[in-house]
Amino acid sequence: MNKHYKVELESPIGVIEILGTKTVVQSILFVDREKKGDDQADIPSILLDCRDQLLEYFNGKRETFTFPYEHSGTPFQHTVWNSLVDIPFAETASYRDIAISLQNENAVRAVGNANGKNKLSIVVPCHRIIGSSGKLTGYAGGLWRKEWLLQHEKRFRKT
Repeated sequence: MNKHYKVELESPIGVIEILGTKTVVQSILFVDREKKGDDQADIPSILLDCRDQLLEYFNGKRETFTFPYEHSGTPFQHTVWNSLVDIPFAETASYRDIAISLQNENAVRAVGNANGKNKLSIVVPCHRIIGSSGKLTGYAGGLWRKEWLLQHEKRFRKT
């Protein structure tokens, strides 16, 4: 069994906890704390690379991520998550857009459910999903974070 590791990052929108093994990042989630905890002594380079790339993202110097990660979910969830990565930086799509791209227009609710189970915040950009009306919809990290992330990306979009 693979040992699991953790590193935390203090971001402009709160503490982010990064979990993974020596070879892959498995979770990037916001935690409800003001300050990050102490780091482990033996953090694998994969997790440090993830943290550094997220810092670059927050500093407006990165739009995509290159470290290895993995999801744990159903085949349908994987399909949804893979389609989220295709949404360009600083752009948005609706649950309906994703369902149509998966050739299943009736799967809007299932797409929303899969989106809500994404454990790789920012990197698999579920924050780029909005309602068909153009309004912000649920975000596990809080709607205020979703709005911040979308505004941040618009501010640093390369035109």
